[in-house]
Amino acid sequence: MSESEHGSQRVIVIALVVNLAIAIVKFIAAYLSRSSAMLAEACHSLADTTNQIFLLIGLRRSKRGEDDKHNFGYGSESYFWSFMVALSIFGVGGAFLMFEGIEKIKHAGEPENAMRDPFWAYVVLGASFALELISLRAAWREFKAMAGDKGIRKTIEESRDPMVITVLFEDLAALFGLGVALLGVWLASYTGNVVYDGAASIVVGMALVGVSWLLARQSRSLLLGRSVTQHESDKIVEIVKGFPYVVHLVHYRTMHLGPGEAILALKIHFSNELDVRTLELKINEIEAALRHALPVLRRIYVEPGFDERQKVPA
Repeated sequence: MSESEHGSQRVIVIALVVNLAIAIVKFIAAYLSRSSAMLAEACHSLADTTNQIFLLIGLRRSKRGEDDKHNFGYGSESYFWSFMVALSIFGVGGAFLMFEGIEKIKHAGEPENAMRDPFWAYVVLGASFALELISLRAAWREFKAMAGDKGIRKTIEESRDPMVITVLFEDLAALFGLGVALLGVWLASYTGNVVYDGAASIVVGMALVGVSWLLARQSRSLLLGRSVTQHESDKIVEIVKGFPYVVHLVHYRTMHLGPGEAILALKIHFSNELDVRTLELKINEIEAALRHALPVLRRIYVEPGFDERQKVPA
């Protein structure tokens, strides 16, 4: 397992343990306080726990090697399970929370929906906030290692590993949800109007729907076959054109097969002076230079030829 993969696994495991502990205490507090916002937060944490399990499954299954059915391996499994997490956040998290909040508002006047002593809700929300900060700290540290000198937005756009970003966005959404839930519980308790509690659940649900859309959009792009970054693409062109026997780089195509593995196909017009044996050696030389500069290029295929749209060279 590479250092990057080990870091991703560590972040996911920390988030799993934290979210499971938070979910248990939130359900207890929701029962004691009769708070819709607290119940919504408990379901949110339970969904996050399931999501970490999904990510670990994806990380494990993506390590399988190639076989007769999947000649390029299973690297894209991590993209599929990240997409499943996005769907889980939308359905189990966002949609359920909004439904629960609407139901609370519709039946605000019924005795069974009246707020009880919110003391335990405050205690659990405060403790959950502290625990979420632990998970966020681990995810942020790994994210910063991924980013290097790049900015946050560029790192997210160029990332081909959805694991750490998924946990990071989950933690940020969780902290936002805890803040909103705390405000909703306090307003409902202070005014005696449980509509505030229901409204807090709706707001948290809307935030989760937004996060799920962003993560689904990222995973969809990776599943469809994302190319390497612009910097890596420029490096490919620079290396290939730097060889004196390369007359013209006709075209090239790249696609990520997984977070740490990409495929590169090139069509190159070589000098006519090369015989077949020499051409084979030069192709291997180009492949070696590309792999040395860009280890992510695990599979490279070079096709000698010329641009069919132009006149056949003499």
